[in-house]
Amino acid sequence: MQKGKIKKLVRDRGFGFISMDDGKEIFFHQTCLIDGNFHTLAEGQAVEFEVENSPKGMRAKDVHIVA
Repeated sequence: MQKGKIKKLVRDRGFGFISMDDGKEIFFHQTCLIDGNFHTLAEGQAVEFEVENSPKGMRAKDVHIVA
């Protein structure tokens, strides 16, 4: 599992970006959030996730909020 923090949320479109611990950014969609509610996420919140390749590049999947 990768670790990072929510960098930016685009609530009206249902996606955001995670700043990974290595400094890279990765896209995620609200449907990839395993626990929690997309609308209660906050920028700076810690998350863990898997990385997968998609037609548009790398993206996060199985995103879990770190308590």
